[in-house]
Amino acid sequence: MILAIALIVCGLAGVAWGLPAMHRLRKPFDILASLLVLVGVISSLLGALILTVPGFFKGYL
Repeated sequence: MILAIALIVCGLAGVAWGLPAMHRLRKPFDILASLLVLVGVISSLLGALILTVPGFFKGYL
């Protein structure tokens, strides 16, 4: 549960920093900010999935 909350918080922090940074930074660095936003969205969604469905990645074996 703590891992899921950490994923959500870090993902939202990455999105909150990356969205304005895409427009503020120079040309090669704005791509890194865009990738950070993508990773932030993915980690937030993954954290929300782990939080709501705890046994999702355990499998049926």
